[in-house]
Amino acid sequence: MEQYLIILFRTILIYVLIVLIFRLMGKREIGELSILDLVVFIMIAEIAVVAIEDYQDPLLPTLLPMFILLSIQVLLAFLSLKSKKMRDFIEGEPTFIIKNGEIDETAMKSQRYNYDDLLIQLREKNIRNIADVEFAILETSGKLSVFEKEKNKNKLSITIPLIMDGIIQESNLTKIGKTNLWLRQQLKEKGYTKIKNISFCSYQDGEFYIDLMDH
Repeated sequence: MEQYLIILFRTILIYVLIVLIFRLMGKREIGELSILDLVVFIMIAEIAVVAIEDYQDPLLPTLLPMFILLSIQVLLAFLSLKSKKMRDFIEGEPTFIIKNGEIDETAMKSQRYNYDDLLIQLREKNIRNIADVEFAILETSGKLSVFEKEKNKNKLSITIPLIMDGIIQESNLTKIGKTNLWLRQQLKEKGYTKIKNISFCSYQDGEFYIDLMDH
């Protein structure tokens, strides 16, 4: 019975401590956590589990690492406020995925970010056509900030990717009732003879959006 009381006491105490520590670290939405925040949260959670399970060990030595992590986090947050270089080093910098209406494949590769990720996040923001986007910025939190072109905000259809990374998407051609030959002929008329040189191609409202590979 005594061991259950000890576990109960430790659980309540650690719960209160973790809430206090997270409050001291500052308020952020889960989607806005930096990599550093996630690392600290995971480490604190692991330490908390050990403190509860090893109820026979002294409590203070187990909790000490939690307060060390809190001190480090608060110190780095302070330094980040004072120095942009430190902030960029700790949290990284936002990355332009689309700039002036053009997709930056080099930036996407550097962030290990693919076209499926891009299209999913655009749909989440009710962006139906990638050609409507003037700028898309991948924030350090992983969220995508999107700025639309003014003239294209009223379109209702969605982007149909026909080529991704130089590969024709046959299933999407089938969805719009078109063939591989039709696509190649359309692109040839527009001066695009090598499919492998096309990073992204979509078809919407009778118009193509084509973005070439960066060289």
